[in-house]
Amino acid sequence: MPLLTLDNACLAFGDVALLDRAELVLEPGERVALIGRNGAGKSSLMRTLAGIARLDDGTVWRQPGLRVAYVAQEPDFDLARDVFAAVAEGLGEAARLIGEYHALTPRVAAGDEAALARMGQLQHELEASGGWSLHHKVEQVIDRFQLDPAVRVENLSGGGIKRVALARAVVGEPDLLLLDEPTNHLDVTAIGWLEEMIRDFRGGVVVITHDRAFMDAVSTRIVELDRGRLASFPGTFSAYQQRKADMLAMEAKSNAEFDKFLAQEEVWIRKGVEARRTRNEGRVLRLESLRRTRAERRDRLGSVNLQLDRGESSGQLVAELTGVSKAFGEKVVIRDFSTRILRGDRIGLLGPNGAGKTTLLKLILGEHEADSGSVRRGTRQQIAYFDQFRTALDPEAPLTEVISPGSDYVEIGNARKHVIGYLEDFLFSAQRARSPVKSLSGGERNRLLLARLFARPANILVLDEPTNDLDIETLELLEELLQSYDGTVFLVSHDRTFLDNVVTQTIAAEGNGAWREYAGGYSDWLRVQKAVEEKAAEQTVKAPAPAKPAAAERQAARAVKLSFNEKRELAALPDKIAKLEAEQTGLQQLLASPDIYRTRGGDIPAMNTRLAEIDEELMQLLERWESLESKNSGA
Repeated sequence: MPLLTLDNACLAFGDVALLDRAELVLEPGERVALIGRNGAGKSSLMRTLAGIARLDDGTVWRQPGLRVAYVAQEPDFDLARDVFAAVAEGLGEAARLIGEYHALTPRVAAGDEAALARMGQLQHELEASGGWSLHHKVEQVIDRFQLDPAVRVENLSGGGIKRVALARAVVGEPDLLLLDEPTNHLDVTAIGWLEEMIRDFRGGVVVITHDRAFMDAVSTRIVELDRGRLASFPGTFSAYQQRKADMLAMEAKSNAEFDKFLAQEEVWIRKGVEARRTRNEGRVLRLESLRRTRAERRDRLGSVNLQLDRGESSGQLVAELTGVSKAFGEKVVIRDFSTRILRGDRIGLLGPNGAGKTTLLKLILGEHEADSGSVRRGTRQQIAYFDQFRTALDPEAPLTEVISPGSDYVEIGNARKHVIGYLEDFLFSAQRARSPVKSLSGGERNRLLLARLFARPANILVLDEPTNDLDIETLELLEELLQSYDGTVFLVSHDRTFLDNVVTQTIAAEGNGAWREYAGGYSDWLRVQKAVEEKAAEQTVKAPAPAKPAAAERQAARAVKLSFNEKRELAALPDKIAKLEAEQTGLQQLLASPDIYRTRGGDIPAMNTRLAEIDEELMQLLERWESLESKNSGA
């Protein structure tokens, strides 16, 4: 039985049909990658599948009892709370009890009588609903996602907030997981971990993504939303590309034949009086049908027209760093790093979130000063900066003002172009040119930021996560543009395919403030890392074990039977273990009683400490018992 079916679905935004009689069937265990152009309606479709939005027409059928979890592009939950409470909220009604109990603990320890009474009520409710096991599940998921339960979500990085959102989604063990651009703000290591999590997930998955390497790693099927219809392509993204190219070629041929036939019929209907007197009424009706068909046909939009004006060439030397170090307080971000960057280099910066990629960029470009070492910079530098957080975009400003404030024209090279025509090059229609930025989707905002960036001459491009939310066609066009660009490019990205296709060298964080330069892109860096790891593993295997003296071997062979003291120790172990277990049970019963928080609140920390000590002692005794029993049975 399918998890979900979409039948004859229609959904419009204004006069644009996002879904036009679309159909989809999702089977258990499938991992579907949903792709399509920016603004095509992918996020709207995902919200419909999640039950958040409604269709204008058609039906969404869900398997009875289906549990669905949805992770939006941007956080859609309260960030002003700790990680534990945010993750527990993914459990639904049980989350309220668990979160309230978790929040009352410090108040009870401080002697709050009202909090103590409420905690007693919550204990009974949690026991009745099986809430204690859910509390443990929340702790397990938080640990699995490598999060600190006490940290406030708003204090986390973008990648940390994304992990909290994913943890909220999976803690309830959903049957269907809906992920909208989950790789945004995640570093390469976190993306690899996310790939493993999705492959191990037992339910169905639908993920919106434009990360081609991520799609190849996780998807079992590609579904494309194109002009309101959903087309399915089994297999990987690489297989989809070939089939899609063949389909577009066939569509273009079919449309051309249709248009040619329609033109011939239009010529016939406009012939002279004699022809009109004898014309076939059936042929006239067919022509009217052809006209309706042509009017309903949605032609594929053209591609983004990317052009970049380098302006005046910079000097041959862009920057030379010699023994540069930079620290913020106790944290050393860059330690004794040297490099030489020349005009035309395309540099990729690679490292986990917080490693210092932005700091290194600012050192190179002169926005930060080094604590030690020297930085020599080139001349005639015109820098254009692409900001991943889109801070340069005023949400209330119309698109035309973003591109060319106070003017109706932009200068591209030696050509002067009207701002509306320039926006059309980036697939923004004339009707939308005066719309505010806030009306755009995430991908459209990134495309607008590219349009703004390329409207000014620059011989140095700094691109900080330019691939977030961009559709695949625009990504490929941007790759081509950067490959032919004869200025200097600094690229911060976690899109592995994009890095491979653009950069000529990579500067990677090695940890503890160390940075190292590699020739080539991500795959070249990964190949070197694997070679280093394999070499280290070989050296470990080849390292000879210390020779064991013959006398020691003979002694070990003789020491099979238990000594007198060992026999006494083995006989005493069951009593010791029983006493510890009895003490453990007594402490657990005390801590489970609401009265303990009122009568002996000050003893609670010591009791918890003693419980931890008992766990450790029991583990040691059990291991010793097993060791002595094995030795005794082998005698």
